[in-house]
This record gives sequence, C-alpha cells and structure tokens, in this order.
Amino acid sequence: MLKRLACLLSVLFLWISSSCAPSLAAFEPAPEDTELLNKIEQDTLQYFVRLSDKTTGLTKDSSRPGSPSSIAATGFSLAALAIGGSRGWIPQDFAQARILATLKVLRNKAAQQEGFFYHFIDPRTGNRVWSSEASSIDTALVVAGGLLAAQYYPGTEIETLAREIYERVNWKWMMNGSDFICMGWTPESKFFPYYWDSYNELMILVALAVGSPTHPAPPKTWERWLRPRGEFNGHSIIYASTGSLFTYQFSHAYIDFRGLEDGGTDYFENSRDATLANRDYSMSFASKYKGYSPTSWGLSASVGPGGYKAYGGKPGGGLQDGTVAPYAALSSIVFTPDLSTQAARFFYENYQKELYGNFGFKDAFNLDKNWWANEYLGIDQGITLLMLENYLNDEAVWKKFMQLEPVRKWLELTGLKKRPAPQASAKI
Repeated sequence: MLKRLACLLSVLFLWISSSCAPSLAAFEPAPEDTELLNKIEQDTLQYFVRLSDKTTGLTKDSSRPGSPSSIAATGFSLAALAIGGSRGWIPQDFAQARILATLKVLRNKAAQQEGFFYHFIDPRTGNRVWSSEASSIDTALVVAGGLLAAQYYPGTEIETLAREIYERVNWKWMMNGSDFICMGWTPESKFFPYYWDSYNELMILVALAVGSPTHPAPPKTWERWLRPRGEFNGHSIIYASTGSLFTYQFSHAYIDFRGLEDGGTDYFENSRDATLANRDYSMSFASKYKGYSPTSWGLSASVGPGGYKAYGGKPGGGLQDGTVAPYAALSSIVFTPDLSTQAARFFYENYQKELYGNFGFKDAFNLDKNWWANEYLGIDQGITLLMLENYLNDEAVWKKFMQLEPVRKWLELTGLKKRPAPQASAKI
C-alpha cells in the first residue's frame, strides 16, 4: 500500500513540475520489455549507419536495391546518428564525422531551390532524381534532424552548418502569395496546386517556418490551417484526412506538445486519442482479418500486398485490408506506452523470423495474404527510433529540441502556452 502511495505521489509531482504534461514514467515496463525496446532502437539505428552513403551521408529511402536517397530519411539519419553516438551504440567520432559530412553535402552540393531540397536525390551526387519536387515537408524534416544533431555538438561546425541550412530556406517563397505553405515546386510545373492547409504532419513544418530567423512565415500561417474534428468509438479528435498514424507522430518526435494549448486543443492528448481510435478501428475488423487484435495493430502509410498505401483509421480515410505496420504501434509509445510495449513484445515473439532483421522491424505484414514486407523504409525507421528515444532516455529529443531559439520564437508568436500548473492541493 505504501509503495502504491509513493508511486502515486511521484506521478503527481512529475505532473505538477511539468505544468500538467503527462509523465512518460507513469507506465513502468517490465525489465525484459525495456531491454527489448532498447534492442529495437539500437537495431533500428543500423538502417542509418548501413544504408547511408559512406561519402555523402545521404540516406536511402528504402532498403530496396537501387533505391535513391530521400531527404526526409536523411534528416532522420542526422538525428539517429547523434542519438546513437550519445548512447554509445556507435563510436562518437564516427557519428560526428558522418553528421558533419552529410551537412556539408546538404549545404554545398545537394540539389535545392530557395533552400528547399528535392524529395528524392542520388545518394552519391545529391542530384535530383525521379523528376521529384522541391518538397516543403521533407525539407522541414531534414532541417529538424540537423538542428537536433547540432544540439548534441554545440559550438562545432555541425551547429554552424545546420543553422546555415535552416536559414537558407525561403519559407515566404514557398507560400506563393497564399496564407499557407505549398507542398512542393518543380522546375517544369512550378508550384503544386496543393497546400498545407489542414491538420496532418504539418505542425513541424509550420513551426520551423514561423520561427525562422531569416525568411519567416507570418504567425497567421499557424492560425489558418483547418482543424477538422471527428469521432470514432468515443474518441473525438482533430484528424488527418488519411487517418494514418504517422500524421499524429512526426511533429511529436521533435516538439513536446504536452500541456501546450492551441485554442483549447492539446495536440499530445489529441494524438493519444487518435492512436486509441486507430487501434479500435483495426480491432473492429478483427473478425474479418487475422492480423488485427488487441496486441497487433497499427494502421499507417506503409508498403502492403498491393504496394505503398495510406492505410489509416477513423476518423479519416479508414483504408485497411488486414495490413499491419509495426512501426505505427511502436512510434505511438509516448502516447500509449502500455499498449505499444505489448504490441512490440507480440510482434517480436510471434513474427520475429518473418518480420525482424538487422535493422529492426520490417515495414508491414498481412496474415490473410501471407504477405511479409522484405524491406525497410527510412522514414518509418526514423520515427520509430526517435519516439523510442524520447520514451526510453529521459525525453532526450524533446528536451534538446525545445531549447532551440526558433522553437521558442514560434511559441511566442503563436501564443501557444503551457496550461497553468494545478494547485498543490490537487487530489489524485
């Protein structure tokens, strides 16, 4: 009884001291589960060590032979290498040298337009491939990775280069005279007719744009995007059109939204509810598909039996066909630590032979079609690693990223503030 009381008091202290931010320590995994989660994170790191070009550091989009690099996967690589070095999983001098080489290529060689990198590039040369677009969201993800890596090496050339890459990005140009940031631009067709104007993974993009010290987007860029609300199985959320779990995760890998209020919305709690709704949605088809169960869930954009699809739950698109993406459940661990840990244990113990390899979990599987992905995707490995790091290592990514001056500027200009701490007499 005393032990339970002490635990409850500890949780209350953490809650108050973080201004109502829920503590990731509220759920305590078993030692063997903590060991497994650390193993998964460490193995996942190897994707970025092994599948980044040894000279340029540019990271392959996929483990498929012949895959080009993607700029977003390269961003996750910058973050992953810094984390790996700090954890002692790779030599610190190796991590630092690889990050520095990558940033030099991004600063001086990789194809870009007004600071926006092309979505897919040649890993050896940095040249644009596949007629891909200069992508705003993918640029935001590589900038975020670079800025995070710089936090691990303050006062070094890494910090200087990461800042220069960020400051070169002309966010106003990519707005194309509108209130929103355009999704992309190509030399052939110019600006896309699509803009970041409704809830999804856009929050990291807009935060960096508004916080820019050189070419900032105006604060109204944050205010204007739509926040559609829907409900599934009692979970009322601001939702993304696809319902894919990654849309509720990518921004949260870097930004600690716990306790931040935006017009009454706490996006951390929103993502928690979205995760629960996604799990409930897949379980509603458990009688039809063998892959869905309380410990086997995760509907998110992934490869599948018919190719890459934007799988997701409700509210939203709700596309499903029995395919499960383990990364989706794992990357929700900061929102649903107990359910995500159970899922990780289930996937590992039951499907290790088919699904787990040198770089952690492969992308997806479908039991009804006896289909198992034979590849890893860089962005899916990246979000898995960063979310596990936040959960397992004292919220390390959040703490470092939230110290950045552009993040502070974004919070100040948009008026996002922590909820007031509860009174000391608050009862559990």
